[in-house]
Amino acid sequence: MLAFYDKNSFTEYIFESKELNKKIGFAPTMGALHAGHISLYQEARKHNDIVISSIFVNPTQFNNPEDLEKYPRTIEEDLKKLENSKLVDAVYIPRIEDIYPNGMERKHYDFGGIENEMEGAARPGHFDGVGTVVEELLRQVQPDNAYFGEKDFQQLKIIEKLVEISDLNVKIHGVKIHREESGLAMSSRNMRLSKEEKKTSSIIYKTLKQVNEKSKTTSIPIIKERVSQIFDKEDDMELEYFMIADEETLKEADFISEDKNYRAFIVVNVGNVRLIDNLHLD
Repeated sequence: MLAFYDKNSFTEYIFESKELNKKIGFAPTMGALHAGHISLYQEARKHNDIVISSIFVNPTQFNNPEDLEKYPRTIEEDLKKLENSKLVDAVYIPRIEDIYPNGMERKHYDFGGIENEMEGAARPGHFDGVGTVVEELLRQVQPDNAYFGEKDFQQLKIIEKLVEISDLNVKIHGVKIHREESGLAMSSRNMRLSKEEKKTSSIIYKTLKQVNEKSKTTSIPIIKERVSQIFDKEDDMELEYFMIADEETLKEADFISEDKNYRAFIVVNVGNVRLIDNLHLD
């Protein structure tokens, strides 16, 4: 596995790979890697000649400076995990100036309105920051295929739209959520949870599974009320939002129509850790 800390040497590596007609698979990360990230590379390995990872904590997608400060940075451990996985051929670790050569400003995008729903409403400008870094990385890596986890489902839809409006020649693949044994969706933020908080957080996935069952026979307003009741009983957990939304438009649904696909979305604050999850409704 090759690790590139320099943009010029990485660009040369990509050029040589393209010259050899190697098909490139890519999954960008912000580090603090876990099994969920590794599942992206497992998927990429099936369909590409070369698999590339990147590690870059992107400042422009954080609304809260304290959240950026607390974000775990574990570069040595991350490189060991990638090496041990035997799935990744190269890791790109850009500097701030490699991504933002003209100063650390995020672009503004029109994603057709999906950027204003859910996380966009809660974190203004967040998806402009995501779009800025992902567009730049896709232009530098020039992958044939890029892989993103469905845990950040709204982000996945944003990136699909980004590729369309920026005319990028890459196919975007969503990879199913990787979960801990308890059902808790794997996230870099989980390492900030105490043992007890991890245990109680399993209620998030249990609730989503109940929602999936209830959605077949129960109206959405009643489902939302029951979800609120579940978390009202949890002293150390605060439900930030729960909604059922159309998977294409990401707009909240009032009722379920048979000709559309829906997904339940939830955000819960456990102590000072913000956890997000979602589940496709059968």
